[in-house]
Amino acid sequence: MELNFEGVERLPLKEFTEKAYLDYSMYVILDRALPHISDGLKPVQRRIVYSMSELGLSAGQKPKKSARTVGDVIGKFHPHGDSACYEAMVLMAQSFSYRYPIIDGQGNWGSPDDPKAFAAMRYTEARLTPYAAALLSELGQGTTDWQPNFDGTLSEPVRLPARVPNVLLNGASGIAVGMSTDIPPHNLREVIDACIHLLENPKADLDALLEYVRGPDFPTGAELVSPAADIRAIYETGNGTLRLRARWEREDGDIVINQLPWQVSGNKVLEQVAAQMRAKKLPMVEDLRDESDHENPTRLVIVPRSNRVDCEALMAHLFATTDLERTVRVNMNIIGLDGRPRVMNLVGLLGEWLEYRIQTVTRRLQYRLEKVEARLHVLDGLLVAYLNIDEVIRIIRTEDAPKPVLMSTFGLSDAQAEAILELKLRHLAKLEEMKIRGEQDALAAERDTLQKTLDSKTRLKKLVRDELAADAEKHGDERRTRIVQRAAAQALDETALVPAEPVTIVLSERGWVRAAKGHDIDPTSLSYRSGDAFLAAARGRSNQAAMFLDSTGRVYSLPAHGLPSARGQGEPLSGRLNPPDGASFAGVLIGAPEDKWLLCASDGYGFVAQLAELASRNRSGKHVLKASGKAQVLRPSPASSAEGALVAAVSSSGKLLVFPAAELSELARGRGNKMLGIDAKKFAAGEEAMVSAVVLPPETALKVVCGQRVMTLKPKDLEPYLGERARRGALLPRGWRKVDELAVEG
Repeated sequence: MELNFEGVERLPLKEFTEKAYLDYSMYVILDRALPHISDGLKPVQRRIVYSMSELGLSAGQKPKKSARTVGDVIGKFHPHGDSACYEAMVLMAQSFSYRYPIIDGQGNWGSPDDPKAFAAMRYTEARLTPYAAALLSELGQGTTDWQPNFDGTLSEPVRLPARVPNVLLNGASGIAVGMSTDIPPHNLREVIDACIHLLENPKADLDALLEYVRGPDFPTGAELVSPAADIRAIYETGNGTLRLRARWEREDGDIVINQLPWQVSGNKVLEQVAAQMRAKKLPMVEDLRDESDHENPTRLVIVPRSNRVDCEALMAHLFATTDLERTVRVNMNIIGLDGRPRVMNLVGLLGEWLEYRIQTVTRRLQYRLEKVEARLHVLDGLLVAYLNIDEVIRIIRTEDAPKPVLMSTFGLSDAQAEAILELKLRHLAKLEEMKIRGEQDALAAERDTLQKTLDSKTRLKKLVRDELAADAEKHGDERRTRIVQRAAAQALDETALVPAEPVTIVLSERGWVRAAKGHDIDPTSLSYRSGDAFLAAARGRSNQAAMFLDSTGRVYSLPAHGLPSARGQGEPLSGRLNPPDGASFAGVLIGAPEDKWLLCASDGYGFVAQLAELASRNRSGKHVLKASGKAQVLRPSPASSAEGALVAAVSSSGKLLVFPAAELSELARGRGNKMLGIDAKKFAAGEEAMVSAVVLPPETALKVVCGQRVMTLKPKDLEPYLGERARRGALLPRGWRKVDELAVEG
């Protein structure tokens, strides 16, 4: 069978895909994701509001099932999924999402903790709010264009004739193709005042409008803490970010949070605070409660441990580490009157909306003027009939086609003759003539007023201004979001949140670590895993950082309070750190940031370093001690900075050298100075090396450890070993020359 493609359009695949994607993009941008400046609504929202008005669900009427509304919307105007349509409907009913809700819902319409936990549409009922009248009240007055629905059987409005700039009042958010929008809600009274000022002063600049619009006004209140310059920049450019912070107060010693930032869940905040409490990062907090109810939608209670707790510092920490403070993105991307999306600043947005409003009012007045003139024309014909009632009755009774005879006899138009023929007998009374003349006078006066208003820009602007002021009085309310200049929140230092309890950090030969409470523990008496043994220990505080020196000279930091308890056998450091392959740990350091430690290697070189210079935040550590060749990293030792402190170093040949600690350099990293004179050839051959070095505070005894035996050298016993740095030192007594390590007594 031969295929025949005659009459089929042929397109290159590149052109077809490009056109298809562009068409889809424009559909998403213009008909789904972005609001229009006229009424601030997306197509699905506009169709929902219009369908509800057609169903008679105005503010004063009895609500109907939401499923009825959704069915009408998707069946008549919006052939898409019912769940998406219902979700759009729910959003317009949530008082915590919309600053001025358009739909009044009955039933479960979600909560601030879970906005999408609303009941199914078969359970909920809905009607329009009084505010919705500001979008719909002028719909049947010739104010908007109409278009056929998707199947051409009905008509729907292209836009709603909004009496207020809803696009700013309720805001909008949406993601299109290649662009998005995030417009925050604003206060109606402030925006209307700015509109009136711009109407009266068309050349007003941004600073003049900011006298009225001080910033966004969110439905959940809270505080807007962004600097004034940042807020101004957002209204000048149309995009930026805002910082929102929860409002709190002291109540009987407790901290009560009564307003949360927009779109923040109270349950999530409680979970975040509770997680910090479980991690022992909030020792100053004793309890946490959620006392929210119908009367107090938001009431989170934080109970400090005592009256001495600095609540301001605590809340600043929570603002920095939880959703009690969050940033809100602003991108005022709107479809303008020309049908094109663009990012607008405040002046341009309000100016263009006022242009639309003036066009709408002009169309409304023109529509009414045409109606009035048509009615006056009909009344003129009716008056002719009353003045010649007998002749009119005769013509109607005797003529087969009375309309043309009436038109020719009395000079009537087709509409006038039709109106006469449709008169009922009861309207032929004498009083009807008086009513007609009265109606004529009233309509003539209205016609003159309408004509004067249409002919005068001043009168037209005054009418728009008066209507805006009336809507502000009817629908406006006080600002909810307080604008406050506050410094950026700072999280408390983690060490400041942890109690400063004495701890002993114990490190085993295989790199297992644990933290024992107190300083009186004997680390050698602890139990170790099979094949493992004690290597090093250091005494410090639980709020300090424990540092670990490995065989490559790298230093790693871990918070002491986060180390496993000494009740067990600890955990391997390799599970928390990333040392190089084959590296082992040489020692542990802990203390205040200003404390100093001696770092050295078996080649006889070393230096003194401050702990603050050694701290490392990453798992791979920081390379600090550069040991050369075959040199091995030795166990670090605390270094006293007191005047008269000494350094004691011993070699594998049993020679001890004691020299002033002041002769040793203080470095942040490197190889350091030569401490003990080691013969280079013997070191290379593995016959001699430095095995241990410590710093002796003034008037402190030195302990020489040889296996299980310990020799104590008091300050006067050290005199034979005193010398200058880098000397060979003096031999220890016979039997004490195979030294395992040096230690400071006490």
